[in-house]
Amino acid sequence: MLTFLVSLMFLYFWIEAQNDYNDFDWFNFGILGFWFPWSLVLLVVAAALFTYIALLLVLAVCLLSEGQRLYLHWSHKTGITVTLAFYMLATIILSNLWSNEWTTLLLSLQVTAPVLHVAAVLLMSIIAWPVALHFFRMNKRARQVAVLGLYLSGLFSLYLVPLGMYSPCIKVEGTLGAAPALIGHRGVPMLAPENTLMSFEKAVEAGGVGLETDVSISYDGVPFLMHDSTLKRTTNVAEVFPNRTDAEASMFSWAELQQLNAGEWFLSRDPFGSVSSLSEADRERAKNQSVPSLANFLDVASRSDRRVLFDLRKPPSGHPFEDSYINVTLQVVLEHINSSQVLWLPSEGRDQVQSADPELQQTSGQRLSIPDLMAEHITTLNLHYSRMSQQQISKYSSVNISTNLFVISQPWLYTLAWCAGAHSVTTNSIHILAKVQRPLFLMTPEEYNMIWILTDAISAVLIIAIFIFHWWRERGLPFLSGSRQAHENGPYSKFRTDSFEVICIRWSPFHSDPPTGSLISIPLVLTQSHLA
Repeated sequence: MLTFLVSLMFLYFWIEAQNDYNDFDWFNFGILGFWFPWSLVLLVVAAALFTYIALLLVLAVCLLSEGQRLYLHWSHKTGITVTLAFYMLATIILSNLWSNEWTTLLLSLQVTAPVLHVAAVLLMSIIAWPVALHFFRMNKRARQVAVLGLYLSGLFSLYLVPLGMYSPCIKVEGTLGAAPALIGHRGVPMLAPENTLMSFEKAVEAGGVGLETDVSISYDGVPFLMHDSTLKRTTNVAEVFPNRTDAEASMFSWAELQQLNAGEWFLSRDPFGSVSSLSEADRERAKNQSVPSLANFLDVASRSDRRVLFDLRKPPSGHPFEDSYINVTLQVVLEHINSSQVLWLPSEGRDQVQSADPELQQTSGQRLSIPDLMAEHITTLNLHYSRMSQQQISKYSSVNISTNLFVISQPWLYTLAWCAGAHSVTTNSIHILAKVQRPLFLMTPEEYNMIWILTDAISAVLIIAIFIFHWWRERGLPFLSGSRQAHENGPYSKFRTDSFEVICIRWSPFHSDPPTGSLISIPLVLTQSHLA
């Protein structure tokens, strides 16, 4: 039972963590040096072990329900031990390396709790069958009280869980705001190589209202798009410049950067498992992508009238533009796009930038107090989705500060952001979220109360019926048919299927009621004293 509960919790946790599988796989790439979809491997292993434990548990409950003893083979004992050790080890490692995902688990309960409540009540109703059977077969009153008390306390607690349940998607009709706008995270990295012109054009085609990227400065002062500090993950730098694989990206000149291919890695590694869905033309186009400049990126956004949001990486010490990189970047921005379309995220030199161009939409990555945000002319907050709070979003919105949450790629998480009132989200999957027309699990308080009350009421009636049935059966009372008696009763400690307690007696009766000479085998359940 312990292994089942642990495996159930871990499997639910890892399924809900699907939004961040890509981050998990790239994290392992940084450690191991090669790409492999470890997130899916972990999901398959967790699901397989959970299925194994669940089947063992179901079999055990069925056997106990029929009064049979459990003899677990040594191989299953080993399997259960290994399974429990696997889940415990995986939980410890993920907690140390990826603790933010526990916040994701808690957030998921805000939208799935109503469904999980119904499922848990149904499970407790099914468990009532073996509980009732053993309750009426126990000889000791203390054990009966303990079993029934434990079961009923869990059941009634479950019945009352909705009193303390919170979900932003349980809303009064008419209070749901507009769907959050979609901002492409490095474009649409599921459909094209990240931070390439193809990726951003795909984001525009999919309906994104904004484009997000990361900017570095080349050694000769050209702002270009690159998320990592090095080039080895998303380019073929190891082939073109084998001695500079680990060098800072900003230590390359613009001419050197133009020699690199920024798309072949996408086709070979297939980070989202989506390459097979691309047309042949898109695959060929992806294969020939290069590292784009900031000017190229801004031209795409300007032509399509899209907002842009970018982070700016400071060059390393000794770089020619170490002190002037902000001015260089700002100059390119002013030359290629309307300032009002730019969400300026870099915090360094914010006062200088604000003075140079007041039209820029100052954006902060920190959740500061409202007076501090107002003093810095912040119009937008750019926060990780784990810091999502309906109350905070509403508070900032009251002073005209919008909230953008990143990176949200799963519909359930987008649903939660929508219900919480987020104004926009940065996503890897514009093409998927654009199809979400209504929040999942959205219901009014009246609808939820009806579901809650009906679920508890039906469960209570079913459980009472199960207990009455077993009370009737264990006392040998006629049930549904006067000519049929219930299953023979007996104390809980006796199991009717033990072969050494069953004796077959061959009997040739002298009476003529059965045909003369007939042989009748009569199974007798005997105690040890009878055998003696």
